[in-house]
Amino acid sequence: MKNLLLVLAALLISVFSFAQDAAEKINQGNEALKAEDYAKAFELYDDAMKNLGDVQVEPTINFNIGFAAYRSNNLQGAVEYFDKAIEAGVNISKSHEYKALAYNDAEDYANSVASYEQAIATADGDTDALVYNAAIAAYRGDLLDKAVELFSKSVENGYRGETAIYYKAITLRKQNKEAEYKSTLEEGVAKFPADDRLSSALANVYVSEGNELYRKGVAILTAANEKVSSGAISTADDAYTAEVEKAKTEFRAAVEILEKAKALDAGNQNAQKLLDACNAVL
Repeated sequence: MKNLLLVLAALLISVFSFAQDAAEKINQGNEALKAEDYAKAFELYDDAMKNLGDVQVEPTINFNIGFAAYRSNNLQGAVEYFDKAIEAGVNISKSHEYKALAYNDAEDYANSVASYEQAIATADGDTDALVYNAAIAAYRGDLLDKAVELFSKSVENGYRGETAIYYKAITLRKQNKEAEYKSTLEEGVAKFPADDRLSSALANVYVSEGNELYRKGVAILTAANEKVSSGAISTADDAYTAEVEKAKTEFRAAVEILEKAKALDAGNQNAQKLLDACNAVL
């Protein structure tokens, strides 16, 4: 009986010692966090949490540990403790946001977007920045439909509007949605006429369209001249005159749209070359 009591006493002393050690490590972790020594803070916190014994801690500590893990590039630790904070109802939206940032750093964009959306859903205040950051994560992860959706929301929110509408357009182009790409750029230029990226991109769309019209005109003229060379018609024939007029109609249409390109981007050399070629024929 005496030996049993000694063993129990030893166990109680051991448990008490572990509890004291955990409490001390939490205090040391707090100091390391204040000193921005995040790797040390996480190590101390994590060790303490695994040996708490009877020590009672506030649930908010889970957020602090997750933050220390995130700042020390410890994705696994960050997600683990932010999840614990969320489960405990502590800083829920902010915990989801930091999870999103951690996943983004790890280039796990699908989970990053999902975490951002949870942050948005649980936020009490302004979510404009969260929506925009989620859109960027979706774009980087080639989650193109989601990126278009989120960039559209950013434009509606008026947050980083120029950049949001530009990347919405670029995303649509990645999806080979050329008509929507053009209309989005036109919307962007109308809203943000001073944004060079939008103006330049739309000018290039117009140059491409002008080039197609120019090529149609050249093809009509080439076909007509081949008929003249073969003796099928002469340059004095009404048929030849009609073909030349058809070609000029294409060239005039090209000039009209190329002038729009020049108005958006005065230094666009391709637009100027095509204009010169069209005017030479006209």
